[in-house]
Amino acid sequence: MPLNGIPPLAALQAETFWIDAARYQDAERQYYEMLAQGRLRNQAVRKNSKNSSDGNQVQEKATPTSSLASEIAHARQKIQNILKSGEFESDNLNLLKRVETLEAEKKQMQQKISELSSKLALLETKVDDCLQLRHKQNSESKSNQHKSESTKAKPSVNGPAADEDDDIDLFGSEEETEEELRVKEERVKAYENKKSKKPALVAKSSVVLDVKPWSDETDMKELEIAVRKIQMDGLTWGASKLVPLAYGIKKLQIIATVVDDKVSVDGLQESIEEIEDLVQSVDIAAFNKL
Repeated sequence: MPLNGIPPLAALQAETFWIDAARYQDAERQYYEMLAQGRLRNQAVRKNSKNSSDGNQVQEKATPTSSLASEIAHARQKIQNILKSGEFESDNLNLLKRVETLEAEKKQMQQKISELSSKLALLETKVDDCLQLRHKQNSESKSNQHKSESTKAKPSVNGPAADEDDDIDLFGSEEETEEELRVKEERVKAYENKKSKKPALVAKSSVVLDVKPWSDETDMKELEIAVRKIQMDGLTWGASKLVPLAYGIKKLQIIATVVDDKVSVDGLQESIEEIEDLVQSVDIAAFNKL
């Protein structure tokens, strides 16, 4: 393949440095080995022809010299033939084919890597959506349960107090005597005193929270300290323990007692999740009315 518009053979001839030194050195080594073998043969011939004439010996000595010159010329001719045969061009073509093959494999690998990256990102998005949906469903179910239990805890209007109110007729008839009025006033005062002394019911709930860290390298002691630092009116922290999840990760399970009228469980969850450096998510493991 021409490089910059110049044929490979012409480019090699224009170069001033030795490109394929190893090949020439190998040819030179073979040449000198051939010379050494010729000399050994000549020595053997000389030993076998000791009785020949001096003229013949001179001719034998002249023969290696002439053969050496012819072999040198033959080697030069062989080198020129190699340069003209175009073997370097075929080597360059093979090298270019290998480079093109490697580039094609590289592009295929990059395409596969990009596809895997997009699939992984899509999978992570689906997992995050599932976690958010599950967290939302848990929050809604706990909120509905909390509302239903709060409705059940309200005192019935038709209780004892209502019966006592029915017994008292605040709008007496005009025909009632002073004694009857005095008795009614005493009953009203007694009822008011009894109602004022009756302690008001305080609705409380016990919540077990699962606080999940980011990884197994998260300091769980520091996480628990940060959680217990959250203080609210009507909030009391209870016992806690570490529960194994998977891959060496543990979650903090802690009990919180809250006054329903003062502390919102959803607000407590959001306050814990604001510890973003340590907390990944917070779930409600159990919810009980006290």
